[in-house]
Amino acid sequence: MTTPFPFTAVVGQDDLRLALLLNAVSPSVGGVLVRGEKGTAKSTAVRALTSLLPKVAVVPGCRFSCDPASPDPGCPDGPHEGGGGGTSRPARMVELPVGASEDRLVGALDIERALAEGVKAFEPGLLAAAHRGILYVDEVNLLHDHLVDLLLDAAAMGASYVEREGVSVRHAARFLLVGTMNPEEGELRPQLLDRFGLTVEVAASREPDQRVEVVRRRLAYDDDPAGFAARWADEEAAVRQRVVAARELLPSVRLGDAALRQIAGTCAAFEVDGMRADIVMARTATALAAWAGRTDVLAEDVRQAALLALPHRRRRNPFDAPGLDEDKLDQTLEEFAGDDDPDPDGDGGGPGGGGGQPEPDEGPADDGAGAAPPEAGEGEPAPGGAGEQSPVRAAEPFRTKVLSVPGIGEGAAGRRSRARTEQGRTTGARRPEGALTKLHLAATVRAAAPHQRARGRSGRGLVVRRDDLRQATREGREGNLVLFVVDASGSMAARQRMSAVKGAVLSLLLDAYQRRDKVGLVTFRGSAAEVALPPTSSVDAAAARLESLPTGGRTPLAAGLLKAHDVLRVERLRDPARRALVVVVTDGRATGGPEPVALAARAARLFAAEGIASVVVDCESGPVRLGLAGQLAGELGGTAVTLDELRADSIAGLVKDVQRRAA
Repeated sequence: MTTPFPFTAVVGQDDLRLALLLNAVSPSVGGVLVRGEKGTAKSTAVRALTSLLPKVAVVPGCRFSCDPASPDPGCPDGPHEGGGGGTSRPARMVELPVGASEDRLVGALDIERALAEGVKAFEPGLLAAAHRGILYVDEVNLLHDHLVDLLLDAAAMGASYVEREGVSVRHAARFLLVGTMNPEEGELRPQLLDRFGLTVEVAASREPDQRVEVVRRRLAYDDDPAGFAARWADEEAAVRQRVVAARELLPSVRLGDAALRQIAGTCAAFEVDGMRADIVMARTATALAAWAGRTDVLAEDVRQAALLALPHRRRRNPFDAPGLDEDKLDQTLEEFAGDDDPDPDGDGGGPGGGGGQPEPDEGPADDGAGAAPPEAGEGEPAPGGAGEQSPVRAAEPFRTKVLSVPGIGEGAAGRRSRARTEQGRTTGARRPEGALTKLHLAATVRAAAPHQRARGRSGRGLVVRRDDLRQATREGREGNLVLFVVDASGSMAARQRMSAVKGAVLSLLLDAYQRRDKVGLVTFRGSAAEVALPPTSSVDAAAARLESLPTGGRTPLAAGLLKAHDVLRVERLRDPARRALVVVVTDGRATGGPEPVALAARAARLFAAEGIASVVVDCESGPVRLGLAGQLAGELGGTAVTLDELRADSIAGLVKDVQRRAA
């Protein structure tokens, strides 16, 4: 694989190289997901794979790359006669841009010709171009949800379906899916994550000598690309020949019962969901044996297959880091090594058998005994302005109520607030702006009907012109920017209270992950506020910052609100269509700065004046409550909910909702 970067200069590049080559040997392995920081040659390595793939025989003139030996009987360019002669071409690598439209991915119908002329004019998309090749998605974690759904359907069925207004087109779409991503920018949906057969983590080396070699090779490539390629041509040819030899050997590789038991035992021990992991491990272990020139699968092949196929399938929630305990893996492989019969007397413990340790500070949710002493002095500064306490762990997350932005937006597709989107239920029709993508048939007929006599209609067909076409307007859900503004002052520092607060924010972060939101985190304590996390799609990063959040000092509420307002102002310039939801987590006290209460009220009115949706999560506890969070919500023009009411199954929350609807 010719590349201007040495693989030894990037930690994990050897695994990446192996994963790509295994897919070249056996495409049924299911593709590769490459996770890593920016600048680690992820894309360069993937693009180098195409030169190692064998050429593909295709039917001449077929836009869907049909195999002449067994052409697709439903090919839109068919029918083709089986067994006929064909031409060969190099395997393609088709790149799917993150911002691609649905028509670009699956293809487009000329609806005007379909209506007016009755012909099925179809322009193939990227799925057709990638058939029998590679579909590469850079920054796959940023791909829009509706495109992810289409990819999942095509990957599961091996075909792409385009159906609109009674016109249907189907074509084969079997491809090797390769994606690269930077985890800092957000994670993948579990359904798409599971579609990648293997995953690899890469990171830049910290060894100076290796980094120097990277620079040397890059400069040599820039100075003379042809000479650089020629220098590595022999090595690339040798790798290509080894791939061909491994493909020829692959059908002869034997996967014995002992290896199968090791695979099944490993997947069971690591509690992976479903059976896809077992199948991928079996195919990967077989490809590893063929790559090594062997006809038997060994334990070392099973071990390497587990390291490549299981880490991304073990995430139990979005905040779990992918990975595999290699000591446990070795123990599991040894336990099942050479067994002729499965062990009926397993210990039944499993990796999660021990359960989580209870939090030492957790107790009843509303025990006033532990909360009263901190409440008494919450408005007082700590001695010397210090009083910082070490971070406490978050309480167990829970399912939260749905918080949404009022009105109808036009932001990126998601699952939170109402919006006009490309997906969803049809609510009306309008003239198309640019290409017609979603025809509103009834509105089109109504627009064309009054002009039939003037257009000289004489037969049964409807005479339709371009001006008659109507685009369907649809209402779905959008993702929002959920900006958390968290009070980390001394008044929040009681361990039991801060643990509950972190648990609530963690629960809202889980909800934001499921609803495809961007998130940001602003904290305030002492004498100032800071942006702990700028707006990002990575809820993992937000959860990590929240976990390490210290507390103590005064409560500069105004500073926190002003900092959040500034974050929103900058974000509106970057992404004007994405609406914001501000979640202020506080007890409502304001003790930092001159005239703290009046200043906080003025800062809150900025949000109300600009119509920014907001929710105040009231963290006040104890028998005596001042209701300051509710007053803050009024100044913000938003609503206030207590920690109990935030729960989706909260009785108090249900009662409050009923009362609000009745009013």
